[in-house]
Amino acid sequence: MNIHEYQAKELLRRYGVAVLDGHVAWTPEEAEAAAKKLPGPVYVVKSQIHAGGRGAGRFADDPNGKGGVRVVKSVEDVKAAATAMIGHTLVTKQTGAQGKVVSRVYVEDGCDIKRELYLGLLVDRATSRITVMASTEGGMEIEEVAEHQPEKILKVAVDPASGLSGFHCRKLAFGLGLTGKQVGSFTKFVTALYGAFLELDCAIVEINPLVVTGAGEIVALDAKISFDDNALFRHKDLEALRDDSEMDPKELEAVKNDLNYVALDGEIGCMVNGAGLAMATMDIIKLYGSSPANFLDVGGTATADRVTEAFRIITSDANVKAILVNIFGGIAKCDMIATGVVQAAKNLTLKVPLVVRLEGTNVALGKQILAESGLAIIPADNLADAAEKVVNAVKKAA
Repeated sequence: MNIHEYQAKELLRRYGVAVLDGHVAWTPEEAEAAAKKLPGPVYVVKSQIHAGGRGAGRFADDPNGKGGVRVVKSVEDVKAAATAMIGHTLVTKQTGAQGKVVSRVYVEDGCDIKRELYLGLLVDRATSRITVMASTEGGMEIEEVAEHQPEKILKVAVDPASGLSGFHCRKLAFGLGLTGKQVGSFTKFVTALYGAFLELDCAIVEINPLVVTGAGEIVALDAKISFDDNALFRHKDLEALRDDSEMDPKELEAVKNDLNYVALDGEIGCMVNGAGLAMATMDIIKLYGSSPANFLDVGGTATADRVTEAFRIITSDANVKAILVNIFGGIAKCDMIATGVVQAAKNLTLKVPLVVRLEGTNVALGKQILAESGLAIIPADNLADAAEKVVNAVKKAA
């Protein structure tokens, strides 16, 4: 789950992470009032959307104008900037051509920037440890740095038994070229950030840029936090920060029904159980000459009603020209899945070809239910057979 910059900074402030003063505003008048609470004379007005590249982005109705992050020098200019942003569609390299509508802005105090750095924390699956990454290339996308200047990325993996230590922070600080009081300020910053990462069950915390001020202090100029969805049951207060308007309506509907849905740009809808099976299903669809329009993971404890809801979400995508159901029955037995598939096909009056491949517990009974349904369901014996049949069905329908 992602949250907005202003929400991330408010959380980090509680853990002692150094952030600048700022206030969120939903209208130009609120932005003006927010600016009056800050000392000035420099203010930064930031569009709040779940996408990076806001500063370099452009508004759809003003493609030659300024971006979604603007530095201004008066309260009047704060209001004007907010007026140009709120209610308008910001297009960045992460939003796609459709962009995202800005519903609020963050008005922040200006900062005396001496250097811009990068700092990020994430769970490294290769080491099964929280890893702190830092780079002198602040303000750039870390993926670009990794591709073109990998030597500029510093990493330290933290042993969960001993936790973050001073030597971790000093190693990074010296690698970044920090000196004097900057080292102490950096150590305090990273220690506080690590504490927040642990306690909030974060998946990623990214500070880009992390700035060194003229006074030698280390401050977060931007902040991005992504939480581990599997841990949100421990953090009801964090779950309340979810911005439904930033989510694909189909993904939001899936979340409400305890389903996992990812929208893609192909033509075959995929219903599976398990992320690994989902990846294999999408790969083999590509191998046979088509591409997935989405995948929906019903999980290991699916019910007939959840399967019906899954079909409803998949078929709401106008790009779907066929559906492939690929289920390995375990806790969710094949007969129950088959019952759900039949129920969904009848209730929703499917108008696209449906290919079903079942394997696992009660597979024979599941296939019997499908065969006796009287519906035009195309059975498949294995994954390759299923992929070939669904791709051919799409070609015939074209």
